[in-house]
Amino acid sequence: MLTRRSFLQSSAAAAFAASAGSARAETPGVTDTEIKIGQTMPYSGPASAYGVIGRTETAYFKMINEQGGVNGRKINLISLDDGYSPPKTVEQVRRLVEEEKVAFLFQTLGTPPNAAIRQYLNDNKVPQLFVATGASMFSDPQHFPWTMGYNPNYQTEAHIYAKHILATKPDAKIGVLYQNDSFGKDYLIGMKDALGAEHAGMIVKEASYETSEPTVDSQVVTLQGSGADVFLIVATPKFAAQAIRKSFDLGWNAVRYVTIVSASIATVLKPAGLEKSKGLITATFGKDPTDPRWKDDGGMKEWAAFCAKYLSPTEFIDYNAGYAYGAAGTMIQVLKQSGNDLSRDNVMKQAANLKDLELPLLLPGMRINTSPTNYSPIRQMQLSTFDGESWQLFGELLMG
Repeated sequence: MLTRRSFLQSSAAAAFAASAGSARAETPGVTDTEIKIGQTMPYSGPASAYGVIGRTETAYFKMINEQGGVNGRKINLISLDDGYSPPKTVEQVRRLVEEEKVAFLFQTLGTPPNAAIRQYLNDNKVPQLFVATGASMFSDPQHFPWTMGYNPNYQTEAHIYAKHILATKPDAKIGVLYQNDSFGKDYLIGMKDALGAEHAGMIVKEASYETSEPTVDSQVVTLQGSGADVFLIVATPKFAAQAIRKSFDLGWNAVRYVTIVSASIATVLKPAGLEKSKGLITATFGKDPTDPRWKDDGGMKEWAAFCAKYLSPTEFIDYNAGYAYGAAGTMIQVLKQSGNDLSRDNVMKQAANLKDLELPLLLPGMRINTSPTNYSPIRQMQLSTFDGESWQLFGELLMG
C-alpha cells in the first residue's frame, strides 16, 4: 500500500480552519494548509504494471509541495492498492471517502474498478476526476456529472484503427483479442461501428479472456487458425505482452495493432521481446522518450529532469509514467483555477472548464479541453509504428 500523509496541519491550524466558517473549511479534505486527495491503483494483481502511474503522480505532487503547493496548500495524496479488483476498489473508495474524508478522487484506474464506484461517488457528489481509462461510460456528464474521464475514448481509438485498416488493407480478415469486460468490449463496439454494416464481415474471429487466466496463448492460437491477417490486441500489459510474443512465435504474419493502454516499451514490449514487437501499430497522444526526435524538445527535457530527481531511468522510458505526469499536471491546473474555493462543486466546475491546456509530453498541436457538455479531455491521437527501438509517428493528428 502506498500512502502520502505529509503536511498534516497542527491542532491549532485545524481549530482555526474549523472556526473560520468559510466554504472551504466545510469541504472534506480541505484546510488552509492541505488538500487531501484519494486514489486507488493496482499495485498488485493482473494489472500491476500500471502501479507506476500512482508512483509517478505521488512524486509529482511531492515536487509541487516542495515548490510551496497550490495557492499555499500542500497536496496529500492517499493512494491505495485495489489489485484491479472491483470489490476491493469499492472497499478502498468507501474508506477514502468516509474515513479519510478526501476532497475528491483522482485517476482511479481501470474500467471495471471505476464502473463499480461511479454510482456511489455520484450519489454522494464526490468528484471522480480524470479516471485512468478511456471507456466511453466515464464521459457522460448528463447522467454522471461527477465523473470525468481522461484517456482518449476507447471507441474513438478503435475508429482510428478501423479507418487505417480500411485504407491500407480493404480486404483484411481481422482477428480480435479482447478483455471480457467493458474495457475490451468498448473497442469492439468502436471497431464494428467504424467498419459499418458493409464491412462487418472483415472481423472473422473474436477471442476473449478473463483477467484471472494465466495466459492468452490458446486464444492467440485460435485467432491465427481463423485465417486472420490483421490482429487487434485489446489487452492490459501482462496479456498484451503474451499476445505479442505468442503471435510472433507462431510465425503469424498478421498486421498487429496494440491499443494505447499497452504501448509501453518498458512494461509491454520489452517483456514481449523488442524484436518480436517490431511492426506493431498503435495510436498515441504522447511523446515517446525513446524516439530521438524529441531529444532537444523542451517538454522532454523537463520530463528527464523530473525523472532524474524523483524517479529513475526505468520510469523515464515508461509510457505509463509519462502519461501520469500529464494527468497530474492537469489536476494541478484544475486546483489553480479553483483558487480558494475548493468546494467539490467548484472543483468539478473548473475540471469542466479547461481551455487549450498545453502539457510537456503531449504531441505538438495537442491541447487539453473540457466543457460542461464534453468530459473527454484528450480527443486526438496519431498513429505510430514500433521499429524495434522506439515508436515512430506517421500520418496526421486524427479524431475517430
